[in-house]
This record gives sequence, structure tokens and C-alpha cells, in this order.
Amino acid sequence: MSVALRDYADAAGPEVIDALERLARPLRGRRVVHVNSTRVGGGVAEILARLVPLMNDLGMDAGWEVIEGTQEFYGVTKTFHNALQGVPVTPTPRGLEVYDEMNRQAARTIGPALADADFVFIHDPQPAAILRHLPSRRGRWVWRCHIDVSRPHRPVWKFLRPIVAPYDASVYSMAAFAQPLPHPQYIIAPSIDPLSDKNRPLEESEVSSVAARHGLDPSRPVVVQVSRFDRFKDPIGVIQAYRIAKRHLPIQLVLVGGTATDDPEGDAVLAAVREARADDPDVHVLLLPPDAHREINALQRRASLVMQKSLKEGFGLTVTEALWKGKPVIGGRAGGIVLQVVDHHTGFLVDTPEGAAFRMRYLLNRPNAVALMAEKARRFVRENFLLTRHLREYLTVMLAIDSGGGDQVEVA
Repeated sequence: MSVALRDYADAAGPEVIDALERLARPLRGRRVVHVNSTRVGGGVAEILARLVPLMNDLGMDAGWEVIEGTQEFYGVTKTFHNALQGVPVTPTPRGLEVYDEMNRQAARTIGPALADADFVFIHDPQPAAILRHLPSRRGRWVWRCHIDVSRPHRPVWKFLRPIVAPYDASVYSMAAFAQPLPHPQYIIAPSIDPLSDKNRPLEESEVSSVAARHGLDPSRPVVVQVSRFDRFKDPIGVIQAYRIAKRHLPIQLVLVGGTATDDPEGDAVLAAVREARADDPDVHVLLLPPDAHREINALQRRASLVMQKSLKEGFGLTVTEALWKGKPVIGGRAGGIVLQVVDHHTGFLVDTPEGAAFRMRYLLNRPNAVALMAEKARRFVRENFLLTRHLREYLTVMLAIDSGGGDQVEVA
């Protein structure tokens, strides 16, 4: 679906669109390239698929490149991901060599598209080392870290820090994630696209049809968690919370997940989830393809409430998606979830399966509280977590680093 910036006027407000057009004027004609490790699966790919076209609509020459890697490479970068979130694991010397070689190859294949760009945004650790293999680069380079690196495993951060230190700037989802680096650092929270298939309004008939296709009883409450099958998303803890709550309520649980090409651990976690489900017919474990956006949309809209019981979380766009649909969220007290779940207002923050089960019972027994939270949740997302705000902050970062990283950006 081709979407222009003006199409967002109803969701974000026409004054927001006018402000974006003014902010982008000094950047018209500038070449901007984003680089990540996958075109499908995960929030980064979803954001870039919508953000890059809007940059072009504002007059920039924006592109999106993807680093190619082997399974061995993705195994190493998954170790990076886990270690940056505090797990005491370290790649082998051979793994570090593979990582550097894949980045060296990427510098040869996509380097020409990056060397002449005015701005390059490198997303996460996978392609971070491309910079060291492009010494003649011309523009400004920004490392965009979507991971919670507030307490990294020090040996891995010691390896990565010299790789990202030469960047012109870095961007994090929360101030708590930033690490000391010798360049300006900025905070940009992720966002959702209200016009995407995953977030646009659906007819009730489509919602009911999807629910029926997956065997959901229309007469009973449904608790939904949508996440990659990743142990940091704690799907086993969600099942434990459901089992506690089910002693008191006739609930159904839906765990919706998919795969990402850069995550080699997904199959093992999915197998563990299926084992934990056992033979309970009210636990539905759904493995959906990366483009099943309308199906996920429908399942979130069918939900009585949504879970995101992460143990670690960069941000958690599934929380934003649920809040936009007016669903209270029970979220783990982790990472960017705490920016979205305002305790007792847009949902509840929890630390244990027992706490999650208690909040399930509280919400499912209080429809008036759910209705009030739903109103607050949608308004909160509109003001803070739509794609238009995200785009504004990217434009602001580009203007700031282009002018030397000052604290103020003036736009005529």
C-alpha cells in the first residue's frame, strides 16, 4: 500500500504534517540510507518499511540496505544481542572473525550506496562494523541501537565500543540504555504506523472470522501476547500466569509469534513453548508468517487484554499496537515497556507470573476500568508513539548533527 505523508493528517493531526514539512525543507535532496540485518520479521524492519517512503515523500533521497550474513554470522550477532542485554555469554574468537568478515563483505557490496550518502543510519550491532571498512565515507553516520544496553556483559561491550565510538552520533530508545561514547547521543522511542495493515481499523466480521479460524470460543475472554519466540519475551511465564488465572476465570490464551531471519534461537524457544502448553486446548500457539499483519491486528482486537511479559525489552512495539487498539496491557517491568504502560492508567507493570495472573483477574472482572484504560491508552499513543513523531525526531537528529551536534535546531 502506497501511503503519503498527508494521509496521516486524520490520525496525527494536520498541524503535525505541516510541522514535518517545514522541518524537512533544509534536508530536501539529501541522500539518507538505513542499514539493518533483515527486511522481514521484527519491529526494526516494520518501522523502516514505512519510515523510508515518508522520507522520500518529504523530498529526501532515502534508501534501505540489508546486510547479508550466514547462519554462523547470525549466531554470533544473537550472542551479541543476548550479551548486550546482560547475559554472560561471549562469542568465540572464530565468531568474532566471522562477524568482521561479513561486515567487510557488506562494505564491498553495499558500500558504494553508503559512501556517498549524506546520512547513514546503522541499526543494531549486526552491520555496525561496516564503518571501519569504509574509511573514505563522506557523510554523517549514526548508530541506531534498539537494544537495552543499560547493563551489558562487559567483555562484549568492550569489543563493540571501539566499533561504534567513531560514529558521528548514536541513538537509543531510552536514556537509561545509553553508554558513554565520544559523540552526541540522542533518544528516539520507536513508533507504530496507524495506517499499516497491523494497526488500521478492521471490520468486526474480519476479526470474528480470524478468531474462529484459530478455534477461539467467542463467549470467553481471550488473553493475547504477540512476540517473536524469544526467551526474553518470557512466553513460558505467560503460560504460567494464565494457568494461575484460569483457576478463577474461563480464559483462553493466544501466543502469537513469528520468525526473523537474523534470530537462530526461535525454533528452540517455540519447541519449549509447545511443550509447556502440553495438551491444554485453551492455549493457542500460533506461528504466523512475517506478512500476517491483518491477522495479528484481528487477534489483538479480539483480545480482552494483551500481555507483554518481557524480561528484557528494547521497546516492545506490540505494546504500542495494543494500546492503539484500546487494549490494556499487562507488561513486564523492562526496557521500553515502562515508557508505555503507565501503571494503573494504560495497564499494569508486573514482575512475576503471579503478579500477571492477579492483574488478569483484576481487569477481566472490572469492565468499567478496562473502558477507562482503553480511552487513555489510545490517546497516549496518539500523543507519543505514532510514526509521525518518530519521523520528526529523525529529521531533528539529522539537522542537529549536520550543524555540529548543537543543542538547538532552528528551522525557518
